[in-house]
Amino acid sequence: MLTFVLLFVYLCVFAFVLGLMPIDLEQRPTLEALGLSVEENKKTNHFLFFFRKIANINKPICTDLIRQRLLKDLRVAHLNLTPEEFMLIKELLTGVAMFILIPISSPDMLLGVISISLCIGFVGPEFWLKARIKKVKEIIKKELPDAIDLLGLCVNAGLDFMLSLKWVVEKSKPSVMIEELNTILQEINVGKTRRDAIRDMANRYELSELYTFARTLIQADKMGTSVTEAFNILSEDMRLARYRRGEQLALKAPLKMLIPLLFFIFPVVGALVAGPILIDFISSNPFKSLGGG
Repeated sequence: MLTFVLLFVYLCVFAFVLGLMPIDLEQRPTLEALGLSVEENKKTNHFLFFFRKIANINKPICTDLIRQRLLKDLRVAHLNLTPEEFMLIKELLTGVAMFILIPISSPDMLLGVISISLCIGFVGPEFWLKARIKKVKEIIKKELPDAIDLLGLCVNAGLDFMLSLKWVVEKSKPSVMIEELNTILQEINVGKTRRDAIRDMANRYELSELYTFARTLIQADKMGTSVTEAFNILSEDMRLARYRRGEQLALKAPLKMLIPLLFFIFPVVGALVAGPILIDFISSNPFKSLGGG
């Protein structure tokens, strides 16, 4: 009975706040939204449309600092979500956790269940977002040398930087790095300078490899040196850094193998070797004969 009462109160408060908030708020179009056609907008899932409308109730919660942090994290993670939608996911997870945990717990544990539900709903998505950001950064580290090689080949073939960037984006398979190069290309086409577009990409991911990539191109642009030489030197440096990361992972492999070796392999080997000896010792029991004699 207490479960249904709490769930009813939760839904009433949620509906009350939803009724106070204006749903049809004007939103500024993003660069990705401008590229959508009218037919694609008509095919939008109704559930997703309703979800995004309800997420507007979280606008007062998302202050400027929270909004800036979530916008940066969601963009780096390549998630098509707004900060309000991410907060709504947290709230829904909290409600689901409470709905599952309250029936299987006693009334004395109500405060602890609410605390656990809040941790699951609000802390869990943050850990998932950080893990996704880490995975995206690892993919960029892996794909960056190949992208630099392609850009260097195009520049060596006689194309300028913009044509080389466009050719690599159009001819390459979709990936995280290609999406970032496409973003740079779109930002330059809408009026942003090449230096600012490349610098913004490096600041967005905060990777030393991207900082090196941006710094090399910006210095080549400022000093008027050849971009071909810059790409050749940068490609060699990136390949060497990738080789060193591979060596580091190879050196860490024996340490990571110690845990399964100690807890899973050694006990099995010990049971296979010492098991027959122990069984024979128990069955024969030489101490019994010594005691009887």
